[in-house]
Amino acid sequence: MAEDVVVQDQDNSGTPDRETPRVEESPQILEDRGRSLYLAKWSTRFWAWAIDFCMVILFLNIIRGIFAPVWDIPFYIDYSHWEPFEFGFQTIFFFAYWTIMEGFQGRGQSIGKMVMNLKVVSRDGTKISYGAAAIESVGKALILPIDCLVGWLAMPGTKLRMFNRLSNTIVIKTDYKEPDGILYIKDKE
Repeated sequence: MAEDVVVQDQDNSGTPDRETPRVEESPQILEDRGRSLYLAKWSTRFWAWAIDFCMVILFLNIIRGIFAPVWDIPFYIDYSHWEPFEFGFQTIFFFAYWTIMEGFQGRGQSIGKMVMNLKVVSRDGTKISYGAAAIESVGKALILPIDCLVGWLAMPGTKLRMFNRLSNTIVIKTDYKEPDGILYIKDKE
């Protein structure tokens, strides 16, 4: 390690008060400070999306059953009876679901991501904001096939969708483990 001496003048009188050593950090120390983020596989991300899709469709069908006498909302997968208003309502509901779930307190997890141990974070691994969650959710709610194709073809090997890139987010694997300083002891059954 290199060591230089820096002279500080604390009272601005022109005379140095003390000498303070300055230590330059080696690249090895900087590398050790980083942490590893494991990008999620496409297949795991698909299953998290499928779980979310089923959960939202189930909820929307419950709402459909409640409002059936007053408002005829077609099933999301019933393509022959799609109307622009109903389709738009359901798409906005999907967008709101992902934005709220992934943006809430920066947790970055919808129900599907919780089940599959995934999380959306910013590129440096920090929590995301509602704004980033909203941008990232646009692709999933509105144009998922195009969003994925652009990611696969234009950014191969990065495991990013187009709207991940636009929102500066990544999807990582998480582990369900004990917090630091806590050890779970399991009884034999």
